[in-house]
Amino acid sequence: MPQDLSEALKEATKEVHSQAENTEFMRNFQKGQVTREGFKLVMASLYHIYVALEGEIERNKENPVYAPLYFPEELHRRAVLEQDMAFWYGPHWQDVIPYTPATRRYVQRLLEVGRTEPELLVAHAYTRYLGDLSGGQVLKKIAQKALDLPSSGEGLAFFTFPNIASATKFKQLYRSRMNSLEMTPEVRQRVVEEAKTAFLLNIQLFEELQKLLTQDAKDQSPSKAAGLHRRAYSRVQAPLETPRGKAPLSILSQAPLLRWVLTLSFLVATVAVGLYAM
Repeated sequence: MPQDLSEALKEATKEVHSQAENTEFMRNFQKGQVTREGFKLVMASLYHIYVALEGEIERNKENPVYAPLYFPEELHRRAVLEQDMAFWYGPHWQDVIPYTPATRRYVQRLLEVGRTEPELLVAHAYTRYLGDLSGGQVLKKIAQKALDLPSSGEGLAFFTFPNIASATKFKQLYRSRMNSLEMTPEVRQRVVEEAKTAFLLNIQLFEELQKLLTQDAKDQSPSKAAGLHRRAYSRVQAPLETPRGKAPLSILSQAPLLRWVLTLSFLVATVAVGLYAM
């Protein structure tokens, strides 16, 4: 295992990091194939995750196992995510934003770690914040273009770090703080394993979101929509009445025999009336 904790985390999470980037949801995102509904779902999940993460960070901000990594002004995302929630879900967003099962599992793990093993918060903070400062900036540009979002950055506040002048320099500072943390070999190994867990939780989240979007697309497919339209149309048309004394044109046009029978009946009735009049 490399000597520095930051290097140990980077090496240990290479495989799961690659798996996360290659989920169908993230591959589509990176290609610019992101819908408004998909983006709203992932942003809502991030809101729940950061509320939990930053709540536990606040709980442990003076704990020596985490304190050197406490950068609320530079890193914390809850406030900006609230702005994004209002943009995407409206003024009553707290009542309507989704909270998926995979998001809930992620949140539960963060709460458990913060209360029982706060040293493991290091792994989750590393996974989230350094990822936001790196690949997150690329995703911001993709989303802005794909969703035709305002150039002012509305709906994308999450990706903006106004108190960080240089992402590269800040990440160097953050890693040096990580490397200064005093840990026994056992604790260090648990932090490394927790970083893998953090990536796996993200993978589960991306897979769940993709399933939700795929199911939604099936429910709104053109063929199904057309079938529903046809059924609705037939229900609307069925009660329509034809003019009194006339048969529907569609029936007559499709039944020559019926036309002949009706004509014959009319002639017979005419003759009968004539005979009666005589």
